[in-house]
Amino acid sequence: MSFQSILGNFALILFVLTIVTGVIWFLDVFVFAKQRRKNADKALAEYDARRAKLAAEGLKLEESTRHELEANLLKQPVWIEYSGSFFPVIALVFFLRSFLFEPFKIPSGSMLPTLFIGDLILVNKFTYGIRLPVINKKIISINDPQRGDVMVFKYPVDPSVDYIKRVIGVPGDKIVYKNKRLSVNGKDVSYTNMPDFRDNLDYLKHYKEDLTGVSHSILINEQRPAYVEPYDFKDKGLCTYDNEGFACTVPAGRYFMMGDNRDNSQDSRYWGFVPDENIVGKAFFIWMNFGDIERIGSFH
Repeated sequence: MSFQSILGNFALILFVLTIVTGVIWFLDVFVFAKQRRKNADKALAEYDARRAKLAAEGLKLEESTRHELEANLLKQPVWIEYSGSFFPVIALVFFLRSFLFEPFKIPSGSMLPTLFIGDLILVNKFTYGIRLPVINKKIISINDPQRGDVMVFKYPVDPSVDYIKRVIGVPGDKIVYKNKRLSVNGKDVSYTNMPDFRDNLDYLKHYKEDLTGVSHSILINEQRPAYVEPYDFKDKGLCTYDNEGFACTVPAGRYFMMGDNRDNSQDSRYWGFVPDENIVGKAFFIWMNFGDIERIGSFH
């Protein structure tokens, strides 16, 4: 399943807006404002001289006129005023979104029943380390992704697209998926039957899958075949495919991802492993679904 962050490459847009409005704010504080003050002082000095001359001739001007003149002379141009007003807001949003939390919207059902179409989710950007915005380069390591995490990452085939899947295999793992049953490092994953799940007109088998200690729901469509037709991808030689499914050994610095809606998910079975540099963050909270507000809350 693929999905786009709000307004496409919003990180780049925010970065550019932050730089532009920040430069304007800086120039106004340290250059333009001083120029306006200097010009205002000169104009006010001339005004005071004329006022003194008129006063000597017996004419008296209201003091409020001088205040109005000074206010007009010191007033910021509209483009500077708006830039200065927006800069702190844009900078705060850029910081929060780049280093703390980023919002995404789920547009398809490949993570059912964990995530529904229309779920608006938050992604923790610092769980797996601090990364520079826009270029997504890690500068501080914190934690590594763990099996069972729901992770957002740049789609290896097209890094401009964000994907969300569940981490099934970490570096060094041997992942085997045969006849729609999973094993990790030679240990079969346990499954608990749940009531069938209705997805449009289909009734799908619903299970609780215990992925080495992380329990979550998955869906199986028994009408779909067990085999997959993979693309050509890096380290494809570490995987074998047959009519019953596949087996893969996860290389260093890479992760094996699968959707919870197992028979309706384009994932690592097809396009291969996710490199560490493609990681965006860990999805952890549904903050809104306008079609069903009861969806709000954390998930696993």
